[in-house]
Amino acid sequence: MIPRMRFVLSRLVFACWAMVTVQAQLRVGLFDIDATPPVGSRLAYDPVTNVWDLGLRARGVVVLGMERPVVLCAVDWIGIANEGHDAFRQRLAEAAGTTPDRVAVHSLHQHDAPECDFGAETILREAGVSPWNYEGAFARELLVRLGDSVGRAVAQARPFNQIGTGQAEVREVASNRRIFGPDGKVRAVRYTASPDPALRAEPEGVIDPMVSLVSFWNNDRPVAVLSYYATHPQSYYRTGIANPDFPGIARFLRQIAVPEALHVHFNGAGGNIGAGKYNDGSPGNRRVLGERLADGMRRAWEATRRQAVTTNDLRWRSEPVALPVSRHLDEDRLVAQLKGREASFLTANGAGRLAWLRRAKAGHRIDIGCLAIGPARILHLPGELFVEYQLAAKAERKDLFVAMAAYGDYGPYYIGTTVAYTEGGYETEPRSSNVSPEVEPVLMGAIRKLLKD
Repeated sequence: MIPRMRFVLSRLVFACWAMVTVQAQLRVGLFDIDATPPVGSRLAYDPVTNVWDLGLRARGVVVLGMERPVVLCAVDWIGIANEGHDAFRQRLAEAAGTTPDRVAVHSLHQHDAPECDFGAETILREAGVSPWNYEGAFARELLVRLGDSVGRAVAQARPFNQIGTGQAEVREVASNRRIFGPDGKVRAVRYTASPDPALRAEPEGVIDPMVSLVSFWNNDRPVAVLSYYATHPQSYYRTGIANPDFPGIARFLRQIAVPEALHVHFNGAGGNIGAGKYNDGSPGNRRVLGERLADGMRRAWEATRRQAVTTNDLRWRSEPVALPVSRHLDEDRLVAQLKGREASFLTANGAGRLAWLRRAKAGHRIDIGCLAIGPARILHLPGELFVEYQLAAKAERKDLFVAMAAYGDYGPYYIGTTVAYTEGGYETEPRSSNVSPEVEPVLMGAIRKLLKD
């Protein structure tokens, strides 16, 4: 009996060890579904009248190791805000078997695309007002399919044992939108499409010219590629046709160049960045800008360096922060505008601002996340973040490969630096930014803490 019991015990120990080994193996699940709304529904500005060859996508990865899964999701929508952002994170967390604080959902901010804010939708419906672009039926239908796709991604997750990092300069795409006068104040805004040749002749200004790639490899085979580049993604819009604009073209070109790996693109801190210096709004520039971004991605791919990783090299940390609310937001005034059906409320995201304000008053915090894997640190931030935050994060840890995805929770809208709120310009106007100048130390404190950890 004794030898037999030892044999059974040894087999049981071996089985447990094997189970732990399999569960502890680094794996990555891939998901990619159509996120294009049907004809007759609404985009952020116009109803959908037709479809294009390249539709909108919701795609991303589920990273599995020793701890609970981490979900990174990029959606070709203009923004996902407030209770809408909560719902996306909750649904993906349930599907992946993790918690919402380990889920990052980002939009790419294309303008011929939908907007999602279930809080704003509720406010308008309760007031007896049409929700217009906040109508959430398609978003809820997408959530069901997206959750199902994430569940399949976990079940079919692939092993990886190396992380690749690479970056390259993107030439003649990004430029700063804020043109300063001799007094240090913003004298003009160079929007993403700038027909004025004098504005296009101005210098690029402060940008981050680099596209950053983080790739997952199983030995010599790439499994997924995540790219990060900071700019507003519009070439031209208000066509009535949902499309992913020039970042979608660049992503498509890289997908067919490296077909064995899923390519997921994230918009970096591009709140004050656009293509205005190199784009007069001509439709042909969409292809030109897409090819230039794709060329930068190609060179970053060719410059990629790989490093072996294990489960010990994978960590996710998040830091919840309360963003200070803009002093221009007044709930009583917003409610009065809603009751009076004022155009300034109905056409200028008044419901979204009211939803954001009420959440902030209720103590809502936004999770700032950081995925650490090998030499890479990927930061996940909300809103239309100014590029200075991305540059500061990279300068904070020059010994690491730092990338940033912004346009997470869209509720804050534009997020400038402290000094930017004294300089003027569209992005820091009361109608554009839902946070106060004190936002910079809050966000930079969280960024520094996460990068230090």
